[in-house]
Amino acid sequence: MHFNTFSESVVKIKHLELFGEESHAKMSPPYRLDFAKRMKEKAKTAKTAGVMALFYPDQKAETNLVLILRKTYKGVHSNQVGFPGGKYEEGDDNLMVTALRETEEEVGVPMDKVNVIKTISPLYIPPSNFMVHPYLGLLDSTPQFIKQDDEVEDILEIHIQEFLDERNVITTKVPTSFNAKVAVPAFKLNGHIVWGATAMMLGEIKDLLKQVL
Repeated sequence: MHFNTFSESVVKIKHLELFGEESHAKMSPPYRLDFAKRMKEKAKTAKTAGVMALFYPDQKAETNLVLILRKTYKGVHSNQVGFPGGKYEEGDDNLMVTALRETEEEVGVPMDKVNVIKTISPLYIPPSNFMVHPYLGLLDSTPQFIKQDDEVEDILEIHIQEFLDERNVITTKVPTSFNAKVAVPAFKLNGHIVWGATAMMLGEIKDLLKQVL
């Protein structure tokens, strides 16, 4: 999809109601929603983070979405695909600023170049005790991505047609902390399997986009 067509249409989502849990449930691992309910009290004191779903034109003026592959480290999100973003820090005016700042740090897109279109439903992440606040943003020009080497293994540029294609919603088996594999819904994007919280947030974004494109 040509970026001019996308950018003219996507602004319409400003006026749409969010799908929230309805969308999240479609891409949720089978055990997750019940686990999150049991962690409801803990969620009230969760740390906060902001992430950015950033759409932009590639060199052919086609619409892309940027995701990142995180480094392997001792943590719950090691070597997983996610959005650019990170935890709220003192000095951030709000969580949207957090998402913009972290996006600049992780993939090199200047904060002042991003036009934030929509605040997406927040999502609680029980394993790390974070409440994540996603934002949908537009970048009007083709970016020169700069990878933050200590946190980002790779920058993934996803064509919007690939993201919206229902054939790329799959079921895959992932390991759990109980040393067993569980079948979960996921996206297959650029050869990478995207599941869990990122897939749940992508699911809502996809449902919103399909209302206006």
